[in-house]
Amino acid sequence: MSLVGKKPIEIPKGVKVQVKDGVVLVEGPKGKLSYTLSPRIKSEVKDNQVIVTRCADSKRDKSMHGLSRALIYNMVFGVDQGYKKELEVIGTGYKVQVQGETLNMNLGYSHPVSFPIPEGIKIEAPKQNQLVVTGIDKEKVGGTAAEIRAVCPPEPYKGKGIRYLGEHVKKKVGKAQATAK
Repeated sequence: MSLVGKKPIEIPKGVKVQVKDGVVLVEGPKGKLSYTLSPRIKSEVKDNQVIVTRCADSKRDKSMHGLSRALIYNMVFGVDQGYKKELEVIGTGYKVQVQGETLNMNLGYSHPVSFPIPEGIKIEAPKQNQLVVTGIDKEKVGGTAAEIRAVCPPEPYKGKGIRYLGEHVKKKVGKAQATAK
């Protein structure tokens, strides 16, 4: 069996999980999510747990078994507690602010950069140099945070740019310092 796939998923209080025609529906206090299972993967709800099983033992079925279990777990966790990614903006004059459904960023370019906020994602800017991306879908939250970071990734000489909170950027020695030795 798959190491991940054989573990049952505990359903927390306030979360409802239904399996109908190969589609897993998860509903909780933060919202609703659905996932279509592979035809070779089966899922059922028993005793406040979700159990994921597979039809055969081929390598592809084993990998889909673990993947399906992990995605269903992420859905259950997301509708119960939600996901959050924090980003920090480092650089002189670098600022971010949320205006309606758009994130406006001044990142040292000759023009401000506008980023449309996707549906199902909430972005807050508690400070001018800090962003918090929240939502119930782990993939959307991580993808949105990665897209924002890609607008101005941290550069290796001064560390200016957008980075995840707590991310360590390995700095390079500048050309003048490297030849002075």
